Amino acid sequence: MTRTPTNPRGLKDIPFQLPQVTAQEKRRARRIADALARHYPDAHCELHYSCPHELLVATILSAQSTDAGVNKATPALFARFPMPADYAAASPAEIEPYIKTIGLYRNKARSIHAAMTALVERFGGEVPRTIEELTSLRGVARKTANVVLGNCFGINDGFVVDTHIQRLATRFCLVEKGANPQQIERRLMALFPRKKWCTLSHQFIWHGRRACTARGGSCGEHPVCRSFGTCCEKREA
Repeated sequence: MTRTPTNPRGLKDIPFQLPQVTAQEKRRARRIADALARHYPDAHCELHYSCPHELLVATILSAQSTDAGVNKATPALFARFPMPADYAAASPAEIEPYIKTIGLYRNKARSIHAAMTALVERFGGEVPRTIEELTSLRGVARKTANVVLGNCFGINDGFVVDTHIQRLATRFCLVEKGANPQQIERRLMALFPRKKWCTLSHQFIWHGRRACTARGGSCGEHPVCRSFGTCCEKREA
């Protein structure tokens, strides 16, 4: 009989089943987490923001764009639209000039306008604190919701999966090759302690930006990769 996967202790409120992982896999994951923590103790969100709705806007803008590019655009944007109501009172066309340097800016202007309007009309101008409510906003998928919840409210309801984490999860043999973002998120949630999900996501991202990059870099020399990067494309070449 095939066993139905069950959520481990402490994750009873997760509304979907997590994959089963072995004690050995968890021990190895813990060693990876410890190594990343040693090398990146100050890892943090590199998007600039001063309140939850600013991080929500910045994260919407960051899709298929760099944090550095977003950070160049947001000071003027945030100064012009300091509150969700200011976005709602404007139009997407009025938002566009402030984000023209960012890819897909027209679609993102529409998403920001719709999301901020929803905050005003449905949530009293406040950023909601659940995955379900956040992902009901235009332009907000699980990745964005997890970024906002973890960084603004200390709520770990999921594991951020961006391109860096997707790449490193494969290179560190934490997931099977070809796993999609949903499969990766659920596997990482099962492998790592819930309290570390947000912090660990930043440590993964910092390692992906600074060492184990998509096109190589210092991956072969970095002690974390030497210890755990058995699936790195560089080693297979």
